[in-house]
Amino acid sequence: MRHHQRPPLSPEAAAVLSASGLSRRTLMRGLLAGGAFVAAGGALAACGTAPAKKSQAKACTATDISATDKKLVFSNWPLYIDVDDNDAKKRPSLDEFTAKTGIAVTYQEDINDNTEFFGKIRNQLQACQDIGRDVIVMTDWMAAKLVDLGWLQKIDSTKMPNFTKNLLPTLQHRPWDKDMQYAAPWQSGLTGLAYNGHVTKEIRTVDELLTRPDLKGKVAVLTEMRDTMGLLLQSMGKNPLDFTEADFDAALEKLKKAVSDGQIRKFTGNDYKEDLAKGDLAACFAWSGDIIQLQSKDDQIKFVAPESGLMLWSDNMLVPSTATHKANAEQLMDHYYDPKVAAEVAAYVNYICPVAGAREAMKDISPDLVDNQLIFPDEATLAKTKGFKALSEADSRKYEQKFQTVAGA
Repeated sequence: MRHHQRPPLSPEAAAVLSASGLSRRTLMRGLLAGGAFVAAGGALAACGTAPAKKSQAKACTATDISATDKKLVFSNWPLYIDVDDNDAKKRPSLDEFTAKTGIAVTYQEDINDNTEFFGKIRNQLQACQDIGRDVIVMTDWMAAKLVDLGWLQKIDSTKMPNFTKNLLPTLQHRPWDKDMQYAAPWQSGLTGLAYNGHVTKEIRTVDELLTRPDLKGKVAVLTEMRDTMGLLLQSMGKNPLDFTEADFDAALEKLKKAVSDGQIRKFTGNDYKEDLAKGDLAACFAWSGDIIQLQSKDDQIKFVAPESGLMLWSDNMLVPSTATHKANAEQLMDHYYDPKVAAEVAAYVNYICPVAGAREAMKDISPDLVDNQLIFPDEATLAKTKGFKALSEADSRKYEQKFQTVAGA
C-alpha cells in the first residue's frame, strides 16, 4: 500500500500536536456531512483532595502473563470506535484483531471524564493493585500526570512496527513522552465555536460570542477549564502553550464580565448539543465531533474556527503499571497503526487520525472523507490550533479553583 505523507508542518503547527493539555470529550460519534466546518480566518481538579503519591515503577510493574493468557481488557470513551452498521455490539476492527492474533478483547466504554476516571483507579495504582484493565485511553494532560506518577508501563516499540513506522511526525517525541515509551495516540480533536444558523447569523470570533447583543442569554461555554480558557487566552492574543498567571486572570475577568452581563446562559459539558439543535442556544464553545453529529441532521449547525484560533487535544492508549497483559496490549496498539485499520476507525469517529497512510487508505473506504479537514487536517488548518500547556498538580488545582469561581457561580 502506498503511504500518504503530509508535507512538513510549520513549527507552530508542530508545537500544537506535541503539546499536552485538553480533556477528551464524552459521547462523540462523528456522522459526517458536508459543510460542518466553517473556517473563519477536565472536569474539576480534585480541589481539596490529597495529591497522588508517586510509585516506584519497578516495584509496581505487574508480571506479564500474555504468553499463556490470550486476552486483554481495553477501556475507552463511549462511541469512540467503529461499530458494525447492522449490529451495534460488533466492532469490526476489534474482531479483525482477535481473528488475526487469537487475543480476546473485553472492550469497555467506561471512561467519561479524565479526572473522574482517575479517581476510580488512583487508590489501586498507588497501592500497586490491579485495576482490571490492560489499555486505557487518556487525554494528554492526564497521560502526562500518569507518566509522572510512575503508574504506566513502558511499551516496547521494537514489538510495534506499525506504530514506529506510521505515527505522524507531529505526534512523536512529545514533551511528556520524549522517547515515545508510554503512549500511542488514539485520536485528536478540535475545540472551537458553533452556531445554529436558524436562529442567528454567522459568528467569527470569541468576542462576538461574548458580547453581541442578539446572542445575550443564548450562549454556552464549556465546563472544561482548558478548553474555555484556552479559547479566551487566544482571543486576547495570548498563547495557551505559554501564558502567565496574570494572562489567565485577565482572560478570566473577560469571562466573568460575560457571565455578569447575562451573555452566557450556562456552562456545559456535551449537553449543549441538544440545546443548540433546538435553537435554545444560538451559539457556544463546542467540540468538533459533537457538531459533525448535529450537522448530519441539520446543515445549519456550523462548526467555526474562530479568527483567533482553535484548541487541539489528543487522546492516548496507555498500559497501566498493574496491567498483566502488556505484550497483548502492544499487539492491540500496533494493530490500530495499520493504515487501513486506522482509516476504518476514522471513517466512523471522524476525529483527527494519528496514522500516516490512513488518508491514502481512506480512498477505498470512504472517498468523501479523504479531504475532510477534521480528520486529515492540512498545515493551514493546524496553523490555527494550539494546545494548552502542561500544568503541575499545584498549578492545575489553582487554575481550576479560579475557573470555578466563575463557572460555578
